[in-house]
Parts: sequence; structure tokens; C-alpha cells
Amino acid sequence: MKITDIRLVRINMPSPQARTAPRRPAWSESAEVANPMSRYPKVKRHRSLWLPKWERAWCKVSAEDGTWGIGPAWPARPIAPVIEHLATHLVGEDCLSIEKLADIMFRMTKPYGSTGLASYAISAVDLAVWDLCGKLLEKPVYSLLGGPQKERIACYCTGNDVDWYQELGFTAFKLACPYGPADGLDGIRKNEEFVAQAREQIGDDCDLMLDCWMAFDVEYTVRLAETLRPYRLRWMEECLLSEDLDAHVALRQRLPWQTLSTGEHWYTHVPFQWAIRHQVVDILQPDIQWCGGMTTCRKIAAAADAGGVSVILHGGGNSPYGQHFTYATPSSPWCECFVGTPPGVPLEEAWRLPGQAAPKDGWLVPSDAPGFGLDVREEWMSPFV
Repeated sequence: MKITDIRLVRINMPSPQARTAPRRPAWSESAEVANPMSRYPKVKRHRSLWLPKWERAWCKVSAEDGTWGIGPAWPARPIAPVIEHLATHLVGEDCLSIEKLADIMFRMTKPYGSTGLASYAISAVDLAVWDLCGKLLEKPVYSLLGGPQKERIACYCTGNDVDWYQELGFTAFKLACPYGPADGLDGIRKNEEFVAQAREQIGDDCDLMLDCWMAFDVEYTVRLAETLRPYRLRWMEECLLSEDLDAHVALRQRLPWQTLSTGEHWYTHVPFQWAIRHQVVDILQPDIQWCGGMTTCRKIAAAADAGGVSVILHGGGNSPYGQHFTYATPSSPWCECFVGTPPGVPLEEAWRLPGQAAPKDGWLVPSDAPGFGLDVREEWMSPFV
């Protein structure tokens, strides 16, 4: 079965039914979060002050018999020319030649670089191809990956409304760190108060992690980690700028006792192989929608398994793509879930894609429908122009 078309589309889903009123606003609406721009006061307080407002779309890959698969395409307009370029050589290829298609895309993007925006485009096409293959073979994607490796997926939640996440049944929590180097000693003190409060809230029998989102340097990370040692963090995440590989080596040397994780902003399989070889982190965290898709994540997982480290996808529980990968992958023990509902609003109201599984009491089982199990209708689609 040959690929006949690759294009970007919008999906215009029906308006949701009336939503539950929240008890209070979500933490993310106003809370300060340490980030790479924290040194600049005008934009320091909230990521929304500097993150791009780019549109989201979907990549639709179609086969000769009319079967199609979809993958998320963000940021749509910047990656549209890359997807158009990839289509010139992917159309006409066998739908089931997934490794070949991924290799073609990796090599085709070399003139302008396979990382960054090109990697987002490759991910969109790759995930759409996996969805298509599952539909053609009438199997869920996790079956194409070797079948379920676990009966259900353990989930942890990310965010700072910890009491609400406990109410939803989660028992593992990752906080978004509020302060960074620009806040000096006072910021370290406030971070300690913040983490201490969360530890007191969840008790000693729950896991607690800290997401630092590329906001720190080596020295600040070491000082903060030593300050927070009494609170038994399961890991500290993405403390450094992703491109500064030497800093990752230095941090590992300075903090041999602290579990470290990173990878959300690494692209292709190459930096993950480097990280395993140099033993700079304990947990790899690629984003399946950014790093190159399912095919790239499989390479990362195989290398991680051989190297004795884990793979926990960034936001893996919030997409069917991450759910299917985690369900089938031995080196991937957890799914991360961003709780997109403010306190009091049922979790299901944040899971907007029809057919996508939502966690319950901290556990999740993906849909067993063909492909990634999404119940998206073709009549909802319109061309992206």
C-alpha cells in the first residue's frame, strides 16, 4: 500500500458540552515559573509573556485505499514548508516501510538541519504514518510496537495544584520551580519553602520531583539541590540549557547523589545516545511530538535499555502517541500528565481528543482501537492554508 498524499489540515471538532465551574483558578494562570528568560524582569513572571502564539494543526497521511492517519503538527505555519518538502519524496513509498520513511526524513532535512523546527515536522509525519499503519493492519499502535509490556501505566502529574492532584488520585507529583539564579539567595529560600510545603502536603509515601525548565546554571543547581536534599526529590529535571552539553557533564560530577533527568528539548536520537554514553542523566525525557516521533523514541528507548537508564516522555500521558509508546516500552515506567483542569473540574474535561484515554486514580490504559485510537472524523477536517 503506497502513500498518496501528505498535507496539513485543521480539525474542527464539535464544541464541548457545558463545563464544570472551577473552585479556584488553576495555578498556571498567574504563578511565576523559572524559565530561560528569567534574567529579564519584563518577561520573567510568566512563560506566556514570551512564548510564541503559533497555530496548531495536524498532519494527515493518506494511502491508496483512502485510509489515513494523523499526527499533531505544531507550530503549524513554520513547519508547513518542511512537511511539503518531505512529501515530495515520501509520496509513493510503502506505508509500512516506517524505518525507511524516518531515515529519508532524517537525511532530507540535512541541508537546513534536522533539529528544532525540522524535527517537529518529522515528528508530525512519523506519528501520522504510525497511525495509518495501525489502521491498515487493524491493530492499535502498541501492538505494532510488540504489544503491552505492562498491564497499566503508572502516571505522575505536573503542576502546582498539589491538593487537587491528590483528590484526583495521583500519588506522584512534579512541581514547576518558581525561582532561579536571578532571584539570588532569596529565591533559593522561597524555593525551599515551596518544596517543603508540597512535601508536607503529600507526606512521606509519595514521590516528589522538581521541573526546572532550563532556568539554572551548574552552580545554582548544586546550591538548590543541596538545600532541598532533606525533602527527598525523586529527580531534578532539565536544570540547564539543553545545548550546553559540557554543563551537563559538570553537573553530573558535582551532584553524583541526585537523580537527574532531561531531554525535552533535545532533537533526533543523537543527543540521547551522547547522554547515555557520558552517563550525564538517569532519566531521558524526549517529547514524542518534537524529537522525531515514534520511530526516534524507539531508538532512544533501545539505547536507554542497553545503557541502564529510563525513558519517561515529556507529557507522554497527555497524548495517545505517548500513551501507546509507554504501554509497550520496558524502559519507560511512567507517564507524565499535565493536569489541564483547575481545581474542581473533572479531569476528563481536559482530554479533548475523542477516543483518547484519560488517567484515573493515577493509572492509565490506552485505547485498543486501530492506530492511536482517535475517533476523529474526516468531515471535521479542512485544509490548512
